Amino acid sequence: MTKARKTQIGLLITTVVLFVLLFLVPKKPSGTKESSNQSPVTVNQAGGNLEPFIDIATKSLKTSEKTSYDLLLQIAKKSINDTAYLTVVQFWDKQKKPDFAAYFMEKIAEKANTSSAYSKAGDRYYYAIRFVKDNNEIPILYKKAIGCYQKAIAIDKHQIDAKIQLAACLVESGDNPMNGIALLREVEQTDSNNVKLQLTFAFFSVKSQQWNKAIKRFEHVLRIDPTYIEAYLHLADVYEQQGQTVKTIEMLEIYAKATEDAMAKQEVLKYIKQLKNK
Repeated sequence: MTKARKTQIGLLITTVVLFVLLFLVPKKPSGTKESSNQSPVTVNQAGGNLEPFIDIATKSLKTSEKTSYDLLLQIAKKSINDTAYLTVVQFWDKQKKPDFAAYFMEKIAEKANTSSAYSKAGDRYYYAIRFVKDNNEIPILYKKAIGCYQKAIAIDKHQIDAKIQLAACLVESGDNPMNGIALLREVEQTDSNNVKLQLTFAFFSVKSQQWNKAIKRFEHVLRIDPTYIEAYLHLADVYEQQGQTVKTIEMLEIYAKATEDAMAKQEVLKYIKQLKNK
């Protein structure tokens, strides 16, 4: 799909609603990174696993951190408790390594063997893709997320969120994108008023520059849930992509009036002023 132009509003959205849209916003295509951001591990060497990446990161820990980590890992491996690896997840979260935290969330899912646990692990992998600096990890993270969502659905075929997230992974990773779209269509037949579903469709439309379809999807979101005011930011972004300044300002003004986030309001009002002074 064609890459959409990044607008000022797109940057505002990232700043204002990053965590709201954490599991929804399509990832930017992985471009070429500086060599310093690449690990010595290649995709082929990793064999679809994160263990080699984790091993390298573990060796680079400070002595005190490595001692703590080794102890947490040892305790978790010996425990029969479903949540034994939670402390290891928290360790990697503190290290700002969501990719490795996701790996141990999957360990929790394997012990719990529930649809919810696998779905959470899949979300963690999907979330991590946004933040990893090593391109070699990205296809592995998609693969791991897909696997977790598939297991969640196998346990509970009514896991709608897992189906939507699986579809997003299939489309974004390039792994059977048409199967991903077909899965979204399947969900739409039974749950057309699912906000996450409509947003996923909308973001795909934005990415492929199908502006009218994107507008219809975002407007549908607002009909389903009028409190989801972030949709106005996305509508403003779409209108700006098309050069429709009046409509862009209109959407931003609605958002600014509705939001209770002082920082968001300030940034949006500042940009409205810039647009009006052009």
